[in-house]
Amino acid sequence: MIEDLFAVIEDRKRELPEGSYTASLFTHEKGENAVLEKLGEETTELVLAAKDDDHDEMAHESADIVYHLLVLLAMKDVPLEALRDELASRR
Repeated sequence: MIEDLFAVIEDRKRELPEGSYTASLFTHEKGENAVLEKLGEETTELVLAAKDDDHDEMAHESADIVYHLLVLLAMKDVPLEALRDELASRR
């Protein structure tokens, strides 16, 4: 699933389809600062959801974090394998 999402993100980065939120993050329209701000915002929202023990909201905010993290990795040309390898090394 994450591999599929990352492939879509990479495709949006290459093709930059008009009207795509993901593509807009790879342009000067939004850019790196927008991605970094979204990661911070979504992380705060996840913490608040966890404090409220709101499982649905925790899942929603976690998905937002994963999505924006994958966009950042694609933006910085970090392959998904690097993330997978790092996670595997923590077993």
